[in-house]
Amino acid sequence: MKYEANSLEEYINQLPSDRKDAIEKLRKTINENIPTGFQETMAYNMISYVIPHSIYPPGYHVNPKEPVPFISLTSQKNYIALYHMGIYSFTSILTWFKEEYGKYVKTKIDMGKSCIRFKKVEDIPYDLIAELCRKITLEDYLKRYEAEVTRHLQKNT
Repeated sequence: MKYEANSLEEYINQLPSDRKDAIEKLRKTINENIPTGFQETMAYNMISYVIPHSIYPPGYHVNPKEPVPFISLTSQKNYIALYHMGIYSFTSILTWFKEEYGKYVKTKIDMGKSCIRFKKVEDIPYDLIAELCRKITLEDYLKRYEAEVTRHLQKNT
């Protein structure tokens, strides 16, 4: 389900009560554990944590008007999704996350490239997500992001 909202509060207020509680708890978990410098905002119709233009003026390479995304949360029709670009960028963290996931949740992990899907709100591993948030600093993520953009530009020239 797609929610149109201009603010975090407007987005959250549209959610069904069980999803609202889970998203609010995820927001709290992220806000308490995300390294300094990332900014919470609405981006791509999701609650997002980004590198703001005040820190990285060039913005996101696909659309320089947008800040560089790091983590996003959204409520879809059949699940809550947590997008974590660091998992996509740091294979060691992806490996760690997959190994740890089974210690917190008894069901099989449901992931895409940077998307972790939670079909049942009671299966959201908040403590694991808190630890994941602490794994990558803004500086480390920005270095990896710039290296990937440079590699992409060299490949296409």
